[in-house]
Amino acid sequence: MSLAAELERALHYPLGDQLPAPGCAVELRPGVKWLRMGLPFALDHINLWLLRDRFQGREGWTVVDCCIDRPESRALWQQVFEQELEGLPVLRVLVTHMHPDHIGLAHWLCERWSTPEHDCRLWISGADYQAARYGCEVVNSFGGERLADYFRSHGMTDPGDLEQVRHRKSYYRGLVPAVPPQYARLRDGQPLVIGGHAWRCIAGWGHAPEHMALHCEALGILISGDMVLPRISTNVSVYEMEPEADALTLFLDSIDRFMPLPEDTLVLPSHGKPFQGLHTRIQQLHDHHRERLVEVMQAARERPVSAYDVLPVLFRRPLDLHQTTFALGESVAHLHRLWHGGQLARTRDAEGIWRFAPV
Repeated sequence: MSLAAELERALHYPLGDQLPAPGCAVELRPGVKWLRMGLPFALDHINLWLLRDRFQGREGWTVVDCCIDRPESRALWQQVFEQELEGLPVLRVLVTHMHPDHIGLAHWLCERWSTPEHDCRLWISGADYQAARYGCEVVNSFGGERLADYFRSHGMTDPGDLEQVRHRKSYYRGLVPAVPPQYARLRDGQPLVIGGHAWRCIAGWGHAPEHMALHCEALGILISGDMVLPRISTNVSVYEMEPEADALTLFLDSIDRFMPLPEDTLVLPSHGKPFQGLHTRIQQLHDHHRERLVEVMQAARERPVSAYDVLPVLFRRPLDLHQTTFALGESVAHLHRLWHGGQLARTRDAEGIWRFAPV
């Protein structure tokens, strides 16, 4: 049995292999529905959630996360409107964080369900709202010359790859063409009443600027977003805008904030299937990153390494350029944890590439 299979067997999937059909929902608890929409990436789906709600005197639904903006996603949402909302409106749109698969259609949903009397408002953390606005409105955000220079400084030297990065100037805007001009801020520890139940916001860092998970003690549910996933480890990257960040430490500290929740909490992740075994999965994620850090240290003992050099250490499968951009950010994150922890020293070589070696 493979290690991945052993890890997965340690978790419990209450619904087995059941998945929502396209445009349809699976009810997990009374008033809690699970949607699943496709993505045109290697990570080929996202889970979205419908929460039955009563807000500002109106009956309806709160949507949690949205999918990217493309015709297929809009068509699936139209089916959901017709088949799953029980004739009631969407009252508000909660977004766990600013990545395109989570916020891409927020502007469309908010516009679609706002009326002259009632705004359907976007609810999101302040940091992620500003990052999403930046991604939509700033030329060359998440691409262009600065990102190419950043990747080159960490060892990506292939001229063809760098040229593709330079020309990827509208990557974010292509998936998130707009962000609502107004929002309601989610804050760490903030209580929300959704459908008569108390939910609590739990902030997390390292994956996004200020990711918000949602926990409901009465229902025994954690909407974990991308912070805790059952089959894969969350991408944790250091980005060009904050080039000295210690993102992996932030992430590992953040997932420990879920440890006070009960082990049998039903975790609703953004990718994969709802599962139980929260503490077990958190320990698995710590073990995974600890093992990768040991391997990175071993590679650095052999010779000073760049982030690009350790990609094969962290990722043992072929990567296309899209995947490599995420993987390189994660490679930097592992090196930076060791650097900030005093185990590695960082120097810039004659070619302007950051190289890491044991202290």
